Amino acid sequence: MVSKEDTRYDASHIQVLEGWEAVRKRPGMYIGSTREHGLRQMVFELADRAVSEVLAGRASSVDITLTPDGGVCVADDGPGVPIDESEGAGGPGLEALLTRMQTGAGAGGRHDVTLVFCGVGPAVVNALSRRMTAEVRREGVRWVQEYARGVAATPLTEAGTATGSGTTITFWPDTDIFEATEFSFDGLEERFRELAFLNRGLEISLTDRRRPDESRSVRLRFPGGTRDFVDFLDGRTVESASMDTIAFERDEPRMAGAMEVAFRWCGCHEERVRSFANNLPTVDGTHVVGLRDGMTAAVTAYAREQGLLTATHPGFGADQISEGLTAVVSVKLDRPEFQGSTRGVLGNSEVHDCVRQAVQDHLGRWLREDPERAAAVIDRIVQGVRRD
Repeated sequence: MVSKEDTRYDASHIQVLEGWEAVRKRPGMYIGSTREHGLRQMVFELADRAVSEVLAGRASSVDITLTPDGGVCVADDGPGVPIDESEGAGGPGLEALLTRMQTGAGAGGRHDVTLVFCGVGPAVVNALSRRMTAEVRREGVRWVQEYARGVAATPLTEAGTATGSGTTITFWPDTDIFEATEFSFDGLEERFRELAFLNRGLEISLTDRRRPDESRSVRLRFPGGTRDFVDFLDGRTVESASMDTIAFERDEPRMAGAMEVAFRWCGCHEERVRSFANNLPTVDGTHVVGLRDGMTAAVTAYAREQGLLTATHPGFGADQISEGLTAVVSVKLDRPEFQGSTRGVLGNSEVHDCVRQAVQDHLGRWLREDPERAAAVIDRIVQGVRRD
């Protein structure tokens, strides 16, 4: 029998965790996992600021290196993180950036770059690292500082003159927290590649130096944006090489944002549709439904104009239109609204109508400009219907 004494719960049972103790005690709440997924989030949290520097025009590239001793180095050639907060509107000082948790983090507006959903900031990376080093090259001076488990281990020190400018931060995950500290090069490359496709001005280099005899490096920069993304998804196969890609960008005040869309049909039956909202990958949402509805409306309207469908025919369905389709739809919004805590589904209702109309306009024009290629598209869809 359980006594009243055994079930009593009062203030003495409450455990209060202060400072970085809370982060180190419950790391999954901040980076999702203490395995490989969490390690990737650490890199993305640190790279977020460097990527923003490039897209704001203050830097030209971001370099990420997996070091032989198990660390990760993130470097940019921007103006350098401000040394202290007295430097005006340049942002938080270095020590504040690396020791104070961000507040109000989220998907941000259309001009903000977010690599991860939570956006907890570099201070959390510092707290979960056994060691972190920072080097800032700013206004001709080189500054260095070291940290251990979220706390400054040395004072910020002037270490001579600097050639050029920029910020380099290196961290080593704490083995007391992580079950494994082996970073996946492929996992990092996939996310950084997406980001480079979605932001034309971005250049990212990713280098693996962990094993000298197996060193590898990739440079990610795609001036063609989502058009290049569609090429990549198709693998530039012979079947897809001869197909036209429909690609466009549009600012749309009605949804307080902008869209970039690219798509084409290839010779396979597989559908490959990738969607993003404010650079974050999504599994569904109003932008995806708008894409499908716009394509369906354009193809059905063209088929009716050409007498390919009778007046009583209900028209094509979205599933029929999307067979063999490769598409990328990316929207960047001032006020994104996501459904659920994972933010995998975009909910802004106005986005549907804007994307639908834009896709219908561009695809309809493309079909009318070349009856021969339009006939090929319609024939593909009809053949697919007959197979069903």
